[in-house]
Amino acid sequence: MSFFLVLLAAGDSKRLKSIIPKPYQIVNGKSLIEHSLSAFKDIKEIKRTVIVYNKKHKKYIDNINLKNILKITGGKTRQESTFLALKKFKKKKFTKVLIHDAARPNPPIKMINNIIHYLKKNHAVIPVTKVVDATKRIKKNVIFKNIDRKSLRFSQTPQGFTFKKIYEKHLKNINTSINDDASLFTADNEIVITVPGFKKNFKITDLEDLSIFKSLKVKKIYAGIGFDVHRLIPKRKLYLAGLKIKSNLGTLGHSDGDPVLHAIIDSLLGACNMGDIGQKFSDKNRKFKNIRSTYLIKKIINQIKFKGYVINNIDINIITQTPKIQKYKNKMTKSIAYLCNISKNQVNIKGKTTEKLGVIGNEKAIACEVITSVIRYDR
Repeated sequence: MSFFLVLLAAGDSKRLKSIIPKPYQIVNGKSLIEHSLSAFKDIKEIKRTVIVYNKKHKKYIDNINLKNILKITGGKTRQESTFLALKKFKKKKFTKVLIHDAARPNPPIKMINNIIHYLKKNHAVIPVTKVVDATKRIKKNVIFKNIDRKSLRFSQTPQGFTFKKIYEKHLKNINTSINDDASLFTADNEIVITVPGFKKNFKITDLEDLSIFKSLKVKKIYAGIGFDVHRLIPKRKLYLAGLKIKSNLGTLGHSDGDPVLHAIIDSLLGACNMGDIGQKFSDKNRKFKNIRSTYLIKKIINQIKFKGYVINNIDINIITQTPKIQKYKNKMTKSIAYLCNISKNQVNIKGKTTEKLGVIGNEKAIACEVITSVIRYDR
């Protein structure tokens, strides 16, 4: 048998209520998409993988290193997205397909192998779990019927199919609303074999589900402090938190002189025990001359992610007599959240002055201090 894997990640993530779409939430240093991919990486029967993503999320998926994986944009519905993926492989020599929701980042390898085993002699195999709670039908919050739960099951993914059969059923049911792909078989009164699912293979829908998944990992919290100060001079641009600020004075520095991003970088490096900004980006190195600090922080974010660290929160004091920080706080918060791939609720910015004392009070310098906490999950 020759398989390909379809990983569905084209939803809009509205129910999660987060600035970061669900498939790109970071847990244990990896996005949910990467967790799902890790579950299948040792399955030798899988020869090719395609991720179906939401075109609105392109900037997120482009930040993930996906080698030898096909990426396509999805449709408006789950059925459309799945069919687009199936069409990509219509002329290939694959006999079987596994279809999995990226919102289930924890499928056990035992379950996956079980599905593959039963697909040798069947056209449709899906994992299911028993319903353990008392089951009711309600109308307007009032129970009007009890349901016998003995024959009820919850279906999970991945679901496995003979490629020719599932392709034909999707072709026949274009624009049909479906909850899962197996429903196309049951609608035609065709056999769907079930194998035991696992509770830990639950679907992440909202923030509570995400918290449960995170709680499966043992975590440790670390903190780091960062500080940076730059002289203010005429005829230089002023960059703060990655934004160009309108000002008659700009910062003097080897790079673009952004004290906010420099202090964040140092705080992150401190929290992750990775040295300091001078070691990473020496002012003796000409290739960093006038370089944008947005580029530098993105490199650091990738490095700490590789080491398994996740940013918990960033607290920032920007110390300056000019410009006034209050009017820029919201834009700065959004900029930092985007650069660090976190929610803006994890960023706090405070503007401070020195009451016109010293070089900062005399508008000759600007400083920033940052405390960052990071989480590292035991692997």
